[in-house]
Amino acid sequence: MNMKGRTIYPGKVKGEAIVSREAFSFYGGVDTKSGIIIDKNSSLYGKCIKDKIFVFPCGRGSTVGSYVIYALKRNGVAPKAIINKETETIVATGAIIAGLVCVDGIDIDAIEDGDIVIVDAKEEEADVIVEK
Repeated sequence: MNMKGRTIYPGKVKGEAIVSREAFSFYGGVDTKSGIIIDKNSSLYGKCIKDKIFVFPCGRGSTVGSYVIYALKRNGVAPKAIINKETETIVATGAIIAGLVCVDGIDIDAIEDGDIVIVDAKEEEADVIVEK
């Protein structure tokens, strides 16, 4: 399955999807040393986003979330890419300062945990290929 989206931060990566169907807050939501989800209200509680393609509808919460994304990257436990239905400024800023591939405008309901996803985010437009 191929989908087109908007590039927030460019790059090309391939990895296994980890999917949340709820908005996600990086601030208080993930441990910056391990990449493990620590938000007990998240369906991903206890799972690790390191080296995954992290798929969620949109971000929520504090502007500190941008720095949490940067800390994940600096500590080597960031996801390979972020895919959103709609990327808001907190996640966009975090992805840009961390240099983390990020795209939005994607039908995330078509992506499931464990799918192999290729994200090819060019200057403006992104291709997302999902292998079931």
